[in-house]
Amino acid sequence: MNTSDKKLVLIYLHGFAENHTIWTEFIQNCPPEYKVLTPDFPGYGTADSSRVTDYSMEALAEFVKGELDEADAQQAILIGHSMGGYVALAFAEKYPARVAGLCLFHSSAQADTDEKKANRDKNISFVERHGVVKFMETFIRPLFADANEETMMPYRRQLEEIGAATSQASIIGGMRAMRDRPDRTEVLRKATFPVLFIVGKEDAAVPLATSLEQVALPPESTALFLERVGHVGFFERPQSTRRAVLDFVGGIFGTY
Repeated sequence: MNTSDKKLVLIYLHGFAENHTIWTEFIQNCPPEYKVLTPDFPGYGTADSSRVTDYSMEALAEFVKGELDEADAQQAILIGHSMGGYVALAFAEKYPARVAGLCLFHSSAQADTDEKKANRDKNISFVERHGVVKFMETFIRPLFADANEETMMPYRRQLEEIGAATSQASIIGGMRAMRDRPDRTEVLRKATFPVLFIVGKEDAAVPLATSLEQVALPPESTALFLERVGHVGFFERPQSTRRAVLDFVGGIFGTY
């Protein structure tokens, strides 16, 4: 890998109950000068869940470091969807010099509210009683904006299948880890790298008001606010979100 290759690394981090395939269509037209990494977090997708004992954001951040080390990438732009954004923030907190840019794709630096923690506990109890498949039947649908329910049905089924194939240990471990993660808004305030926020105005998981509280925190930030979009803009509005990411990346790497 030559020096320029090392500077052009993008790592896409999937969210909870997802895997790397959520990015398959999204990255299809990515310029060839970028090296794109789309790993599965331990316990998700093709990764073995039997040996995972720590689902914390900090442990997953160390996994990201290992992926970048293996790719010989000293710096990268991190694009994290939902839980992937939580992991990216944990990585940026510990390894800020290795972050060229950060995209919070329907994600937040704030810790869970007491209400959300209680909801996670209820979901954990539900999974323990009824299993992962039953949980996915109700968990996935609200991720999409109501206006997109019919047109997004294939993607809803895709996410339900991905989630249903995830082990119960990973689902419960992931929910506990998200519940217990600390507030990392200070990472945004102290960011030495540009930050892109992609926000769905109808996102029930990361409400618009939550994002509005954070977009002005970084010294340098850009935000894309999308109507008729919930928590999965890479499916609901692929062209707009892809362009926002590529413009963000191009501005950092000087590859417009």
